[in-house]
Amino acid sequence: MTTLLLGCDFSSAPTVRKPIVVALGHERGGRVTLSQLLPFTTLDGWGQWLSDTPAWVGGFDLPFGLSRELVLELGWPATWPELMAHYAAMSRAEIRTAFAAFCAARPVGGKFAHRRTDGPAGASPSMKWVNPPVAFMLHAGVPRLLAAGAAVPGLHVGAGDGAKVALEAYPGLLARELIGRRSYKSDASAQQDTPRWVARADLLSALERGQTRLGLRLSLTHAQRDQLLADARGDALDAVVCLVQAAWSLARRDSAGPGYGLPVDIDPLEGWIATA
Repeated sequence: MTTLLLGCDFSSAPTVRKPIVVALGHERGGRVTLSQLLPFTTLDGWGQWLSDTPAWVGGFDLPFGLSRELVLELGWPATWPELMAHYAAMSRAEIRTAFAAFCAARPVGGKFAHRRTDGPAGASPSMKWVNPPVAFMLHAGVPRLLAAGAAVPGLHVGAGDGAKVALEAYPGLLARELIGRRSYKSDASAQQDTPRWVARADLLSALERGQTRLGLRLSLTHAQRDQLLADARGDALDAVVCLVQAAWSLARRDSAGPGYGLPVDIDPLEGWIATA
């Protein structure tokens, strides 16, 4: 039976204009086929879909953990399930206050605490509450993944039967490999220009030709390609990139350590970004 794969471009405050986007597909013989794009305009609607869908392996573009250095400095629980419960019980205002105080006490150039995965992935620290507000994405996303019964390799066994597996993904990692640091998306209409359209086209072309170290080729219909090119915000394209990262991880489900291609020495508090 083919495993349902999903890639998710996440928002901690989805709207009709900028929804959470889930890309569904499957992998066979090194080819990742996109089957559907699903938009979700509410967090609860997204969470309910994850709960109602019986089995999946997904790559989610949101952080799954906090820096061990940060957690220990704040005196928060130092095991992942207890930390997530503590974090979920806080308000966004309380999170912002705690993180701002932490940063204020540190020297210029070293304000934020980083996870070990941030460097290899080129990712923002998961404690950032603006530009992008990834700390709030963790706060909104991880509790709903857990409520859906997802296992989180390296961090959490899960309440279900292991049929749902959530992996932290980051589309910027794969995009930079293929098109460098060229911008391919923008939420600002004034910046939704021809160079970004060309960058999206180049990124899609490279994915379809399998020009990545992941060794996978993306399979699209003409209509899907047109839709992804037309999405100047890049949300659907990012979801598709996460789908490819989830496919690579699934192929390594039985690798050493926590599996799914994650490091053997993964920090069980911080987590790791798939494919980094």
